[in-house]
Amino acid sequence: MCIQEQGCIMFKKILIANRGEIAVRIMRTCREMGIGTVAVYSDVDRGSLHVLSADQAVPLGDPEPYRSYLDINKIIKAAQDSGAEAIHPGYGFLAENALFAEQCASAGLTFIGPPPQAIRDLGDKITARRIMTDGGVPVIPGISESIEDIAAVTADAEKIGYPVLVKAAAGGGGKGMRVVHNPSDLPDACASSSREAEGAFGNGTIFIEKYLNPSRHVEFQILADSFGNVIHLNERECSIQRRHQKIIEESPSPVMTPELRKKMGEAAVAAAKASGYVNAGTVEFIVDSNSNFYFLEVNTRLQVEHPVTEMTTGIDLVRHQIEIAAGKRLSLSQDDISAQGHSIECRIYAEDPEKGFFPSPGTIHYMKEPSGPGIRNDCGVYSGYTVPVEYDPIVSKLVVHAETRGDAVTRMIRALKEYIILGITTPIPFLIDVLKSEPFRNGETYTDCIDTHFSKWVMDRSNIQAARIAYIADELLPKEKKAYSFTKVMNSTGPWQTLGNWRI
Repeated sequence: MCIQEQGCIMFKKILIANRGEIAVRIMRTCREMGIGTVAVYSDVDRGSLHVLSADQAVPLGDPEPYRSYLDINKIIKAAQDSGAEAIHPGYGFLAENALFAEQCASAGLTFIGPPPQAIRDLGDKITARRIMTDGGVPVIPGISESIEDIAAVTADAEKIGYPVLVKAAAGGGGKGMRVVHNPSDLPDACASSSREAEGAFGNGTIFIEKYLNPSRHVEFQILADSFGNVIHLNERECSIQRRHQKIIEESPSPVMTPELRKKMGEAAVAAAKASGYVNAGTVEFIVDSNSNFYFLEVNTRLQVEHPVTEMTTGIDLVRHQIEIAAGKRLSLSQDDISAQGHSIECRIYAEDPEKGFFPSPGTIHYMKEPSGPGIRNDCGVYSGYTVPVEYDPIVSKLVVHAETRGDAVTRMIRALKEYIILGITTPIPFLIDVLKSEPFRNGETYTDCIDTHFSKWVMDRSNIQAARIAYIADELLPKEKKAYSFTKVMNSTGPWQTLGNWRI
């Protein structure tokens, strides 16, 4: 049985094939829509927030991803056994796996995402470049063929002009990517890039394109239904990155003008139509110093940074994903889309920015989330929760919204200072320093910002002695008074408020 809604058959129960904050976020929209939710979890995630938040939970066993969250057969069986009619993949894991989408359909389950062929075509960056070229979307100068003959590629690279970027045709996250400044370095770069891509994605195919620096990473959110209607929901600036992975995103982009937004938005819609796209997706562009833009890739899923679009437009992207998957026409036209104010997102990871952002899993002894006007925290953890070593160490996504960019920056800094996470290392102090920096304040958010301005960053430890004193005082108190004292300290103004996270 399904729920009838506005001419389409709405799902009664959805399985979320993911974990952590994104699973919790999807469940919230399902609950608002009156849809039941099913969580899946590995052995180490038994006490995770997404499991506690779901109506049902199905164990997957071994924490190894390929034996749990990446096991297609286990996920489909969990959906069938629980009576779910659809599967939402979130992001990561199986979200961009064409085979998974196909097997969902074969099992009579609705995959809440794009068609398998679109996933397959756009997941191969070489194929995607060809589709965009044929669709009239500008692409970065490069070679839209896999590298086979190094001698021939060297000649092509000379025509493109150094520096060039060697890229893996599959996957993402900076793996299989090398910047080459000199022709003599190209053969080794191609070989190492291919090896890394083969190890990470099982596909060693690589290609090259012009390396644009300085440049910005600007993406457009799109929605497309199965009736040929496609719209965009404006842009997100995602240039603040470490190891080619985003850590701060905002909307609108500081570089954007109405004219540029119109051109890029039209290109994003054209990209979706050229690829036969359906559901929510993101078209990513590189914007050079002269405001020329070029297609980068399409993320065939919900983006980590989708909340900044939701905050500025007031549109629930997950709701539209579900409605489109259920066969409903888009309820919005391009003229309906307008944005108000400015939104910024900071990704909070269990990682140490002083050690190359190396993961820092462990137990969260105490956590206090920030609050107040214009603050949203998409969170998947709680006090006492142990961040496992097996998965991506994202803890939460802190999002703010304000009338202006300057106000949003100020609000985010305030929120970060109020965000207390004890027991693990997080980049909260680092994020504060980035937001306070002159380049960020001036909107000079280029993809090399972290490497250029923060490569030798160290945390200000001027208050560490105060933290030690607070810790020692708490340890010396009689046990029956500790809980009261700890809570009192936490709720008062002092080092606990200002340090963010600390270790003894």
